[in-house]
Amino acid sequence: MKKHGLTVGRVAAGSIAGEAGVEPGDLVVSINGHAVTDVLDYHFYGRDSLVVMELQKENGERRELEIENDPGQGLGIEFKTTGLEKITRCANKCLFCFVDQMPGGLRKTLYIKDDDYRLSFLQGSFVTLTNMTERDLNRVAGLRLSPLYVSVHTTNPELRRKMLGNPRAGEIIDQIGYLARRGIEIHSQAVICPGINDGGELEKTVADLAGLWPGVRSLAVVPVGITSLRDGLFPLRRFSPAEAAGIVERVREWQKTFLKSFNYPFVFAGDEFYFLAGRRVPPRRWYADFPQTENGVGLTRLFLDRWAGVRKKLPPRIKKPLSVCLVTGALGRMIMEPVAGRLNRVENLRAGVLAVRNGFFGPTVTVAGLLTGRDILKHRDELKKWDLVILPDSMLRRDGPITLDGMSPEDLERTVGRPVRTASGPAQMVRVIREAAGD
Repeated sequence: MKKHGLTVGRVAAGSIAGEAGVEPGDLVVSINGHAVTDVLDYHFYGRDSLVVMELQKENGERRELEIENDPGQGLGIEFKTTGLEKITRCANKCLFCFVDQMPGGLRKTLYIKDDDYRLSFLQGSFVTLTNMTERDLNRVAGLRLSPLYVSVHTTNPELRRKMLGNPRAGEIIDQIGYLARRGIEIHSQAVICPGINDGGELEKTVADLAGLWPGVRSLAVVPVGITSLRDGLFPLRRFSPAEAAGIVERVREWQKTFLKSFNYPFVFAGDEFYFLAGRRVPPRRWYADFPQTENGVGLTRLFLDRWAGVRKKLPPRIKKPLSVCLVTGALGRMIMEPVAGRLNRVENLRAGVLAVRNGFFGPTVTVAGLLTGRDILKHRDELKKWDLVILPDSMLRRDGPITLDGMSPEDLERTVGRPVRTASGPAQMVRVIREAAGD
């Protein structure tokens, strides 16, 4: 078994690598004398203006190519695999782990706990750094793998060891400090558990991470996710509305302080905190450059701002009568009902909202992105009353349009007996409606 090297699956027509003689089936062994152990080595060393690439042909022959590279264009090589075959698994036993409280029957990949810094760089996945060696940290700095997304939760060493169930968890500030001093940008998160890492502990976490600015670029404060399947697990509870309001108010105070000192708000509250507190999400300026939308921070504001632009361009009427059901999670009702109200002012259009209760994970899970196909199908009779059903595309995985429990929009459509479409935002939602109406 080879220790390193990536096998070429495809070479883009007219690409630099193709013109140099790279072919499908070749094994890229090294670049500029550096062994290619994964796709990160390829991307980093392949950016040089002169690339000396060592190949092993399928017949075992070794060949060395000198390639004059255009870093802005890329070499044009796609590999047979992801180039990250051995993913580093999570070694923690977090007392709030969401995977531990998931029911059976989902896609197998959803039960895999990864904690791989390479995925953090490539995909924006959050990692804890507890399994990183000094060699790993040096590699991150050497390859300039920036930004990274780090789950901090607390900077209290003793508390972090307890929360993550890992004796190495207390090293986090030293690890982040090391990376920050070497120019690696860190986006951090703290999953807040009531009575555990909130209050004074959160104050300390914010102060410690802000002390590493600008290396630590942002901190997202998000509420712990709790399903109905926590039997035998550490006792956790949801935030009360009053507690959520306290978090929202404190975040605003921190933001005002950091805007004065950093000219950047630095701390951001997850959208769910505003919903739990019954508060409106802040205006756009409080989200700066929206550094953590994938973490549920600022998505509501982006939707509202985009809807404000789209609704001004709505037609006064559509060609033929059409009824549309907008599906969302329990939290989305207050956002989508005004949207439906405005759509109902378009002649020939009737719109309504179906806020689906999460029966799979339990009613405490209220975001649309964690709805399953079977939750939707519980409302089959209601959906049959509409001409068109629109789902948020957050319900579907990125690499294949299926729900958490493996259903595609086509599967739902066959069962419901009505067209089922997905939309990524207001503009696409309106486009889907107009196409269905023949506009």
